[in-house]
Amino acid sequence: MSILIQIIICFVMALSISLYAVPIIVRIDHSLKLFDKPNGRSSAFKPVPTLGGIAIFFSFTFVSALCITGYDMPELIYIIAATMLIFFVGLKDDLVDLSPRKKLLIEIIATCIIIFLAQIRFTNLHGLMGITEIGFVPSVIITAFVIIVIINAFNLTDGIDGLASSLGIMTSAILGSWFLISGHTGDAIISFSLTGAVGGFFYYNVYGKDNKIFMGDTGSLVLGFIIAILIIRFNEYNIDQTQPFAVQSVPVISFGIISYPLIDTIRVMIIRILNRRSPFRADRNHLHHRLLTLGFTHKKATFTILIINIAFVGLLLTLHQIGILRLTAYIVFVSSILFMAPAYIIHRRNLIKKNDPVQQLVIPGFMQQRVPAEE
Repeated sequence: MSILIQIIICFVMALSISLYAVPIIVRIDHSLKLFDKPNGRSSAFKPVPTLGGIAIFFSFTFVSALCITGYDMPELIYIIAATMLIFFVGLKDDLVDLSPRKKLLIEIIATCIIIFLAQIRFTNLHGLMGITEIGFVPSVIITAFVIIVIINAFNLTDGIDGLASSLGIMTSAILGSWFLISGHTGDAIISFSLTGAVGGFFYYNVYGKDNKIFMGDTGSLVLGFIIAILIIRFNEYNIDQTQPFAVQSVPVISFGIISYPLIDTIRVMIIRILNRRSPFRADRNHLHHRLLTLGFTHKKATFTILIINIAFVGLLLTLHQIGILRLTAYIVFVSSILFMAPAYIIHRRNLIKKNDPVQQLVIPGFMQQRVPAEE
């Protein structure tokens, strides 16, 4: 059996299990009254079942463990063990609320399993800031920081229907494709198992009616955790630039692949700190909030961000040979325009509303459409 067929089978299995599991979870949610009720942080207009992350976690771990058989990947057992910790902390937070400190503690423990037992960590910065090989202690610190940031970036991105899941599908599919063509079959299996698992959830989250469901922290924390591991593997494999399909400027490419959740999270937290508020307090400064304010539906906002992100990654991969500094400048320039444009349009529209008596009569009704304030 060819490797490509194996990958396709893994993807289809994960997708099928996820599609089958979600309606069951929805029925359980209804029977136990486990809903995401409308509030200042929720995207729901009416109670919607949560815990969709259970389907993601189960289908991903089951298919990865089953399909990886025959490949030399001893670290998988530690990846699954650490993912289980992340899954249960997300599950508890969805059910009874967990303090940020306790969540962070479990995230650190899971990260330590990945670093010290699975031996998955950054060992080379590929010339970023002039640094190549790094020592053990800096390696541990950088790896832990990156994993925790990515986990929480995907968690905070889960604010409108399909956004976090679509970005997760895109990221795992891109990384999985590179793992496949470069010969890293075990990582490709993990990547496409995640793609299929999240794909099943995405269908019900975006297009579901009777079976509509949210992933909750149960799903977003697991998604961010696995993506972080795949990003580290991607960087480590590209230390050897003599291998086929080697990618240059790989730290910048990695950042670009998950640029939306990272940049949006960092930007929003800086705004909150400058306004002397807790960086973890919900507000409406995320880019997807601004698109909703401009009249986008959840679906249109999600697909707009996704399409822009895909085009952005495509350009980065095309330009990966121009060097880290130039590529970083390109990311900063393009990201600044993309993130500032909606805010500028909203500002201009508010000025028109304020200064034009006719607009003051017409626009308020339009502006009063119900747009949720989710995190």
